[in-house]
Amino acid sequence: MISVRGLGMRLSSGGAPVDVLTKIDLDVPDGQFLAVAGPSGSGKSTLLGLIAGLDQPTAGSVMVAGVDLTQLAEDELARFRRDTLGYVFQSYHLIPTLTAIENVAVPLWLGGERDVLARAHALLGEVGLAERGQHYPVQLSGGEQQRVAVARAVARRPRLLLADEPTGNLDSATGKQIIELLVSLNRNRASTLVLVTHDAALAAHADRVVTLRDGSIVSDEASTPPS
Repeated sequence: MISVRGLGMRLSSGGAPVDVLTKIDLDVPDGQFLAVAGPSGSGKSTLLGLIAGLDQPTAGSVMVAGVDLTQLAEDELARFRRDTLGYVFQSYHLIPTLTAIENVAVPLWLGGERDVLARAHALLGEVGLAERGQHYPVQLSGGEQQRVAVARAVARRPRLLLADEPTGNLDSATGKQIIELLVSLNRNRASTLVLVTHDAALAAHADRVVTLRDGSIVSDEASTPPS
């Protein structure tokens, strides 16, 4: 599903170059749940953004589902993201003027699909929010907002689901529920899941844990998810 080769990302800070990622090589097969762990500033979110095609690397290549994202024009990237992947952000990124069901429906509308509201309602049911569809984000708890964000991310059954610190703004109990939800959706839909976290306990739910430090991979190990 994912093949990264020689990936590098150099940014400018105060006029001086800073290597955020350096010579990253990574393969993620179809259906795997990969956790990308490491301390703040290690390059985790940058790596996820490059895999999503949200940014362009300064070196190397990113292949997702056989497509080299570094060779796509911006409109091609947008279509690829719409049709291939879902993204869950730490801060939910719901549209405040839309209800929960409308937020979930957005990617379905953009994809030109039919029976959009019925499907959005079914998705809310999958994440335990069937009765909250007419509520606006401000009327929902943080955990409920993240559940809506997860439902939106999987609305078009993406082959690849990316989650950037999805529990970072939640208490530990709610965060555990969100991780269990992501794992369940990953298994039931046979999608590939890449989760960024600094929490070793959350990373332990994954099939495999890649750890970054100072922009480089320092370990790549299989994990035994907790029962």
